Amino acid sequence: HAMRLRDSLFLWVGAAPALASLAVAMCSPRDSIPVAASLLGDPSDTASSCLAQRLGRCGRAGVRGSRLPPGTRGKTKKQIFVSYNLQNTDSNFTLLIENRIKEEMTAFPEKF
Repeated sequence: HAMRLRDSLFLWVGAAPALASLAVAMCSPRDSIPVAASLLGDPSDTASSCLAQRLGRCGRAGVRGSRLPPGTRGKTKKQIFVSYNLQNTDSNFTLLIENRIKEEMTAFPEKF
């Protein structure tokens, strides 16, 4: 489930209605890689924060309005909240989920 907010995006991934973990990723003015933090849940479970960080994209050194490098379609420049609530932590399964989200972001950018 994705919910576009004014200046951010909330993304929930799960099979049952639960909010067991919540992480946020946002741009830093000093780096092109988003900074991520766990807000809710077990801090040793990094699935939500890793997904938020990979889906977020700040552009060059976090500068607003900078052009995205090639191959970064399906990423957002917004602050992104992710709640990943699946027991399957297999990296291939997680990658499939991430790629499906990126496909949706590319196909329907107005919803993200």
